[in-house]
Amino acid sequence: MKIALIGATGFVGSAILKEALDRGHEVTAIVRHPEKLTPHPKLHPQKGDVYNDDEVARVVAGHHAVISAFNPGWSNQDIYNQQVKGVQAIINGVKKAGIKRLLFVGGAGSLEVKPGVQALDLPSFPAEYKQGALATRETLNVLRKEMGLDWSFLSPSADIAPGRRTGKFRLGKDQMLRDASGQSRISTEDYAMAMIDEVEKPAHLRQRFTVGY
Repeated sequence: MKIALIGATGFVGSAILKEALDRGHEVTAIVRHPEKLTPHPKLHPQKGDVYNDDEVARVVAGHHAVISAFNPGWSNQDIYNQQVKGVQAIINGVKKAGIKRLLFVGGAGSLEVKPGVQALDLPSFPAEYKQGALATRETLNVLRKEMGLDWSFLSPSADIAPGRRTGKFRLGKDQMLRDASGQSRISTEDYAMAMIDEVEKPAHLRQRFTVGY
């Protein structure tokens, strides 16, 4: 497949990029700094401005699917507004390009930890991640009203970090997954595997889903 990946050099985006290339897909990596990408025969770096929907439309045109791992940066003081603005431009650009399939890297903050209570609403939710988590939840709210796209939104577990690609994980919907020890965790490698599985064989159209051990 031809996949356009926004944010391919980021924490999660780089794992998705590796998984897609390892499976033989053609990937156009839309990034701020193409020079950070390691050359690969099936990798096509593309510098693009995700805040401009016309430019998004130009760089994603002709692809089978678009994956957004866009994040303006956790240290960005205006992360909420910048993320919401970028997400809307991405959605508009993908629609302008005539592409139906759009997948988003979601967050764990909007997952329910008990009925009707989301993780980011708990007093213990880390303050430094609150605005980014709120913006990611707003992304999901916007997508749930979007009828013109076959979107999917994949939330990781609470703890996502580089580890091993095991292929042994569970999928869920809106509730946070926990392992036998009560921990909510997933490796970036297994998260990426779940994302590319969804690209290849869509099973969560117009849905949020989550992955964990």
